[in-house]
Amino acid sequence: MQLSSRFPVAVQMLIILAWCPEDIKITSDAMASSVNTNPALIRRIMGYLKKADLIAVAPGVGGTRLTRNIDEITLLDVYQAVELTDDDRLFGLHDSPNPQCPIGNRINEVLLPYLEQAREALEASLAAVTLEQLLEEFPPFDYRLLPKMS
Repeated sequence: MQLSSRFPVAVQMLIILAWCPEDIKITSDAMASSVNTNPALIRRIMGYLKKADLIAVAPGVGGTRLTRNIDEITLLDVYQAVELTDDDRLFGLHDSPNPQCPIGNRINEVLLPYLEQAREALEASLAAVTLEQLLEEFPPFDYRLLPKMS
């Protein structure tokens, strides 16, 4: 199973925001250029991040900023903002197994504890990594080297 690309894109967006000086207005177009994707996708992910109170977005071309310090934002925060379904599940269950089948009528019940255990392990791992730690993995550079940043 592969998760969507929303998670790594959201992490890249947050790192861009953390890396650039606060007086630089970072727009969805600028982030889209850096991520090499469509600005509409960036705006959709920005909506998730805003709803999770990880970013604030100024109207128009006012730019975007982080709402917390980078040592307070974990990969789990980002994951929860962009990847979980409405019912907070990482794994989907079988919608309509055959209730007449001895396997089908219990598959979700039997599988669910193992899926929850896997989710808990993933979340514990993501909670241990902050945006600050990731930012340290990148060498210092001139923010003006990012596409369309000014």
